Amino acid sequence: MDDDGRPTRVLLVEDDPNIVDLVRSNLAVRGYAVEVAATGDGAAARVGDDLADDARPDIVLLDLMLPGTDGFEVCRAMRERSSVGIIVVSARGGEGDKVRALNLGADDYMTKPFGVEELLARITATLRRTRPAPVAEGVRRIVAGDVVIDLDARLVTKADARVHLTPTEFSLLRELAVHRGALQSHATLLRNVWGPGYERETEYLRVYVRRLRAKLEGEDAAPLIVTEPRLGYRFDAP
Repeated sequence: MDDDGRPTRVLLVEDDPNIVDLVRSNLAVRGYAVEVAATGDGAAARVGDDLADDARPDIVLLDLMLPGTDGFEVCRAMRERSSVGIIVVSARGGEGDKVRALNLGADDYMTKPFGVEELLARITATLRRTRPAPVAEGVRRIVAGDVVIDLDARLVTKADARVHLTPTEFSLLRELAVHRGALQSHATLLRNVWGPGYERETEYLRVYVRRLRAKLEGEDAAPLIVTEPRLGYRFDAP
């Protein structure tokens, strides 16, 4: 449940009735409210930061192989409309599919068949990234060149213009920035941002660091995020 006591709302975009029954029954018994969309057509319209709080889901579970509009297009459209957490749950287990989904804004990627406990753990980890994390005493605002990171407001600006980040993008930037100048290993970043059990998902880091660089770094400016080959990343702003 959310902090205000209402059930966490899950939008399940899935056309396989067996998986729908499995997910819905297991989530419902744990207090989640599950809404189902059997096709990709119109699914993106069910999310949006402009929707009323009681109308938008807290997290989306998204299949890729859907009737009508496929899951990749749904993911892209959802991310354009909302910062909602998106977990792709698909039988397509190739690395190319995973990278494509992450590039389109997915927060996580699960391959079918999956265990209910794994699904619950990934939902919990994704929801955690959408909620403010404790900030060290005295650290509230980080300035790096023309980039300003307001940790309390979870707001990032570049040259006084707001930069729209997904919760996972912000969590990764925060983890790097609060340890400014220190090398953060791949395993440490994955564990602290995505959660325990993600330490081997180095592709997640490559995709999300690339997304942050595209949003925050200028072509001629010194990099904000420095790659230490085979070791990790460092927030090393001028």
